[in-house]
Amino acid sequence: MTGPITIMPDSYYTADFEKLTRLVANMFARVVAHNDRLPLNTQKPTRFHSRAPPNISVDEYMQRVAKYASLEPACLLIMLIYVDRICERNPTFTISSLTVHRFIITAAVIACKTLCDAYCTNAHYAKVGGVSMHELNSLEVEILRMMGWHLVATQEQLEQYYFTLVRQDSRMVLHSDKTNAERSHDVVACSQESLASR
Repeated sequence: MTGPITIMPDSYYTADFEKLTRLVANMFARVVAHNDRLPLNTQKPTRFHSRAPPNISVDEYMQRVAKYASLEPACLLIMLIYVDRICERNPTFTISSLTVHRFIITAAVIACKTLCDAYCTNAHYAKVGGVSMHELNSLEVEILRMMGWHLVATQEQLEQYYFTLVRQDSRMVLHSDKTNAERSHDVVACSQESLASR
């Protein structure tokens, strides 16, 4: 590990929103980098495919969507759960540089409508995502179909995805992990002192 380590709270809901957004964006970026190396003939074209990768990075796009679509922390995390659910039911679907942007904005729309008491109109989300409202409506129906309308997640699932994101980032550590590591270090130090005094 290099550079300063950021200690993240044990609950995603109290995590710094910008840091949480970047964690989710980084996960999408890693998935894209992996899947872009797959042969093109293994990727069946879908409604989410663009002709060429957009000129905005995954990180920048995620930051834009999170800010202007007023995403809640749970919305960010459930988007990753949606990826897993869709890929489980649709093995030929991949998140790549050609699909990730449309997937993010559509998953954000569904997450907001599923988890939030108040949310924006599809016209607003379409403007934020850089797609037409007609296209967004079609993409929304497509994701719902691909997930079999399985839209909600438990608190435990959301927390587990959050824990995994933090633990996979070498620059971050969960508060409880840091505390446990310090306790383990203290136990080892005490044991060494005890052995040395014998």
